Amino acid sequence: MRALALIGVFIVAKLVVLAGHPIQRSWWTPLAYFWQDIFVALAFALVDRIVARPWFGWMLYGAAVAYVTINVGVERVLSSPLTWPMLGAVGGALSDSIKRHATPANFALMSVVVAAGIAFPFLMHRLKLKAPVALIIPAVLLVPLGPFASSRVDTIGLDRNPIMALASSALPRLWWRSADAQADEDWTRSPVGANLAGEGLSRWRGKARGRNVILILLESAGARYLQPYGANRDPMPNFSELSHNAILFENAYSVYPESIKELFSVICSRYPAMETPSESYSWITTPSIAEALKSAGYRTALFHSGRFMYLGMYDVVANRGYEVLEDAGAIGGNYESSFGVDEPSTVRRALEWVDSLPADQRFFLTYLPVAGHHPYDSPEPHPFPGDTDEGRYLNALHYADAALGSLIEGLRERGLYDRSLFVIFGDHGQAFGQHEGNYGHSLFLFDENLHVPYLIIAPGLISEQTRVNRTISLIDTAPTILDLVGLPAPFGYQGRSALEADSRMALFCTDYSLSLMGLRDGCWKYIYEKESDRSKLFDVCEDSDESRDLAAQEPERVAAYRAHVLRWSAAQKALIARGKS
Repeated sequence: MRALALIGVFIVAKLVVLAGHPIQRSWWTPLAYFWQDIFVALAFALVDRIVARPWFGWMLYGAAVAYVTINVGVERVLSSPLTWPMLGAVGGALSDSIKRHATPANFALMSVVVAAGIAFPFLMHRLKLKAPVALIIPAVLLVPLGPFASSRVDTIGLDRNPIMALASSALPRLWWRSADAQADEDWTRSPVGANLAGEGLSRWRGKARGRNVILILLESAGARYLQPYGANRDPMPNFSELSHNAILFENAYSVYPESIKELFSVICSRYPAMETPSESYSWITTPSIAEALKSAGYRTALFHSGRFMYLGMYDVVANRGYEVLEDAGAIGGNYESSFGVDEPSTVRRALEWVDSLPADQRFFLTYLPVAGHHPYDSPEPHPFPGDTDEGRYLNALHYADAALGSLIEGLRERGLYDRSLFVIFGDHGQAFGQHEGNYGHSLFLFDENLHVPYLIIAPGLISEQTRVNRTISLIDTAPTILDLVGLPAPFGYQGRSALEADSRMALFCTDYSLSLMGLRDGCWKYIYEKESDRSKLFDVCEDSDESRDLAAQEPERVAAYRAHVLRWSAAQKALIARGKS
């Protein structure tokens, strides 16, 4: 009886979650969406039968109903049940974001599932209903067909049972062989032909020698929202002004759409890996850009408006050549949220550090703002309407841009602006439902998650805008900076200087929810979903919205890309796990 009641609860919860979502129609659709629910209910029935203690069965039933109820709210917002990586990201730093979605509407939907959890056992007891063998046998026979059904229907992950999603994400979803890790392979070379020549920037090699270096990673800044990248509105006027005399990369991509692993790829020019905790990155001995510049006589500092404790960020930045590391806790300020401190306070602290240096001392300053992150709070909620998440986000970008302007102006006042090299880019994008179920940044690999603005500014050296169309990756940042200041890249860098002319692929992955990996190869954008073995292929030059999946028309290209990203992601996992430099 309890197992039959539980499947009823699962069905109600799934229907509540799917309400409002378009569903692909197919004979396989019912099985694709409900086979995991059937499987978990059968497993529950088996455990209940083996233990044969009513109190244990009811306790297990209550826990399952409670967990599924919690996930209704999560799935309505993120289109994903909780996974182990997502649980790892939930903490004090996210409390403001969680409160934002603790709405009456979400609580009402969750109460429907609680009501079903109470009502179904009561009704079955009154009606003396039990699961007949005639129902159990077909269920057992149908479950093995479930994975095939899921591969035939694009569910964006909403087919997953929350209990099964948590259990499966706690296990390795990506396997690797030792041969993959030992191969010294250039993963950026296309597996389907030669890399084409692109715009050459070799004339800038070494031209920034002797300049200070300022590296700025703009939190959650997606290219599509900024005027230099075609947006109608201009939330970042200071950024736009800087772009007029800059090298502007039109197709820059994050490696991983989350700040911590992306920061690792930026400062160490190494690919992050799926299914690897942040502490694993402390084992990597590849010299960071801060270490390389410190060895060349630069003073180094990193200032972060957020908190190093979040997602193990400290393990990524500690012992990386930064003489000064300060976050919101050390900086303090006039305005604090669960995520961090106000941007003006961080800028002020960074300029104080600059003032503490000898007048002729070269320095490397890294600034990591937090403005732009959900829940998009800013002390001055304007100039955009704040009645939608996207409007609040644009206001947050505007706030971050004001801090950027203050930093630039502070360096001008000190006579340092014309003696500096600036590299400014978004650490990842931000999604607002451009694709079904895609909100935030960490869960999918569409361009709204990955495509970021990227500027190189050298006042007095770069005197006009140079737009570069070829694809680059944020992993190319460290070797590009070193190339500009005339220093060699350390051994072990997997990125390449963006000053080189040939066009290479950008590779990316995420494992917060589904295990996704992909690449950008010229006009082609490829995404592979490990759970369903499904591929998606887009011609983003003709279809910038990624709305027309061409995978069925390009089977050979898809097969080559699939093999490449699987080998690449497995090799990176092996290298990180072994702590190989």
